[in-house]
Amino acid sequence: MNGLMMHQQLLVSSLLTHAERHHANTEVVSARCEGDVHRYTFRDLAHRSRQVAQAVQALGVGRGDRVATLAWNGHRHLELYYGVSGAGSVLHTLNPRLHPDQLVWIINNADDSVLFFDLTFVDLIRQIAPRVPRVRQFVLLSDAEHLAAAWPADDAVEVVAYEDLVAAQDGDYTWPTFDEQQAASLCYTSGTTGHPKGVLYAHRSTVLHSYGVALPDSMGLSARDVVMPVVPMFHVNAWGIPYAACLTGAKLVLPGKDLSGAALTALQEAEGVTVSGSVPTVWQGQLDHARAHGVTLDSLQRAVIGGAACPAWMLRELRDAHGVRVIHGWGMTETSPLGAASVLKLCHDGLDREAQEAVLAKQGRTLFGIDLKIIDDEGAELPWDGRTSGHLMVRGHWVTSGYYPPGRPSPLVDGWFPTGDVATMDPEGFMQITDRSKDLIKSGGEWISSIEIENLAMDHPEVETAACIGVRHAKWDERPILVAVPRPGSALTAKELLGSFTGKIAKWCVPDDAVFVDSLPVGATGKILKSALREQYQEHLIKD
Repeated sequence: MNGLMMHQQLLVSSLLTHAERHHANTEVVSARCEGDVHRYTFRDLAHRSRQVAQAVQALGVGRGDRVATLAWNGHRHLELYYGVSGAGSVLHTLNPRLHPDQLVWIINNADDSVLFFDLTFVDLIRQIAPRVPRVRQFVLLSDAEHLAAAWPADDAVEVVAYEDLVAAQDGDYTWPTFDEQQAASLCYTSGTTGHPKGVLYAHRSTVLHSYGVALPDSMGLSARDVVMPVVPMFHVNAWGIPYAACLTGAKLVLPGKDLSGAALTALQEAEGVTVSGSVPTVWQGQLDHARAHGVTLDSLQRAVIGGAACPAWMLRELRDAHGVRVIHGWGMTETSPLGAASVLKLCHDGLDREAQEAVLAKQGRTLFGIDLKIIDDEGAELPWDGRTSGHLMVRGHWVTSGYYPPGRPSPLVDGWFPTGDVATMDPEGFMQITDRSKDLIKSGGEWISSIEIENLAMDHPEVETAACIGVRHAKWDERPILVAVPRPGSALTAKELLGSFTGKIAKWCVPDDAVFVDSLPVGATGKILKSALREQYQEHLIKD
């Protein structure tokens, strides 16, 4: 016997409808590429999103067709989030930090029909437009005046102004109802090993993920919050924050293209931001700015940090200097991306500060909708004792079942997605990444965690960032070395840095050398490219 309850499809448009009806006057604030700060309400967002839905349909975009964006975090990009998906088409966010060749491959692989782009990407569009013949319309996310200044009218590639497209529609549009399992958006992985892979999110998975983002043991969003997703809207849909803001009615602040510490801090304080989310390198820029100018992040209450491990010093500085609680998160494109968040349980209240920090340094625990396990090489599940490490597997309502386009071999193993991470699980369900499978260092038959070494290195007050890699060794086959970026003005030596590891890890795990560089190579999502470092330093110890 079925329950006697209403059934409504979980659609992206329903999030916006809720925001319009119940949080109509809540603001959406955007730092625009034109140089100004734009503000309007959820009511305005809903109306313009309906106009966008009409506009893309007028361009001949049909149900299931892919619509690409090359854009920063701004109100026009947000309108595309809702207008494209709400109409039943698929929003495809492109990462402008990828190489043009990769972008061309991704656009052609996705078979995008229309491409919307910000003013800052005019030159990039000039490079790729001749190589993506199936894109039939390019749209500049600005007005006719800026279009005239940025793109010649007689150019072989026709570009139209977004504001003209929107103004031509009246917004008298009813969001269609369809199966919640239909695709809503498409994101590609960073492609550090071969071609990027497409992950196709459903309306159902997106709405459920939005609930997960908003939960108290996640980001804890509410209508009392002002949330600023600094993580780009082209990077796994800004961790789902643009959707969760409409679900909860939180004021939304979109920082645009300037992600410098000075710009982010000024916007954050001006708008009273209470929650902000970004990768450690961006948080470092804000903290460097705050330190240099003697300012505090007064309005901020919670800092969501993901994409890479949060250094212990960063957690302490945000807490002690600014009164900000750090929420350490883990996820990946394939998990929409929220997979775990490090929020203490009641049982941790009695721990001292150092013990609590050790828990918060972990990648966190799951929430309902996601499940994790660790397995050995033969597939047997391993114990949650906080010591035994194994291959991390994940499943859940917003975890991919396969890659786009459909028909590719399934990556699942017995219904679980293999993350490629090696991790431990403690008795309270807190997961800690010990390494990526490909980044583990095997020295004389024993495994060494590169992440553990990196965390120790970045806990040194004179180290800005660091990467640990395995390189060839005549006796032990492979040994770790540390490639580090010192803080400005530092006179730190390799001997001093490696000496700081004494008593913290086993002696045989201490790197054989430390190399200081001005910067580390990073990929399109801001992660350190260890593959490039391994190639550069592979013979470092052999030569010595």
